[in-house]
Amino acid sequence: MSLIKLCNVTTQHCLKNVNLEIDAGELVVVLGFTGAGKSTLLNVIAGLTEYQGEVYFKRKNMNNVPTEKRDIGYLLQDIYLFPHLNTFENIAFGLRAGGWRKTQITAKVEEIMELMHIAHLRKRYPKDLSGGEKQRIGLARSLVRQPQILLLDEPLSSLDPATAKDIRRELKELHKSLNLTMLYVTHDFVEAQELADRIVVLVEGELKQTGSAQEVFSRPSEEIRDFILAYGLG
Repeated sequence: MSLIKLCNVTTQHCLKNVNLEIDAGELVVVLGFTGAGKSTLLNVIAGLTEYQGEVYFKRKNMNNVPTEKRDIGYLLQDIYLFPHLNTFENIAFGLRAGGWRKTQITAKVEEIMELMHIAHLRKRYPKDLSGGEKQRIGLARSLVRQPQILLLDEPLSSLDPATAKDIRRELKELHKSLNLTMLYVTHDFVEAQELADRIVVLVEGELKQTGSAQEVFSRPSEEIRDFILAYGLG
């Protein structure tokens, strides 16, 4: 059964009649040039931008459901960690805001820090963290409330290649162990090939092709052939 279903989703100046279904537990990479509508697609799913059309989670219409009630985690390219809070407190922030009890918060944060291999950073402050460490902490903060959907908007683009590769591997492991439904936005073909169960290609706001990495790169639709050639993969 589809976890997410978009029907004729259109936004001002961007998405054009996008129809897409995403299964529970699927890792979908949204691929396209800058300005193709990739981030806007995530914002529609998150309820952060106005749109026309219909968005469903498990057949429930989400059009009038606010972001905080959509049960999603969202990781952006630019991670903002509160500079006055240490790692533990940054991860726990959303739980405290949600009224969790202290014992619940401690147990949950300790669990996600162990899962993300960042327990040794629990007392460190953002100024003392590397880019990769900040990204892992941001990911832990996105996951600590166990969302049913995780949205990732080019989260590794500012990292060095070796660190990005390590975190991609960890994302694949998290995807499998937590059975998460993930949408990952990128314009990077390497990321798409390494991560995707399925690739969705957006061109100027329109969904032009969807399929496995092999299908998209070896048998591209006519509309996206230039896109692939531009990256030297044709």
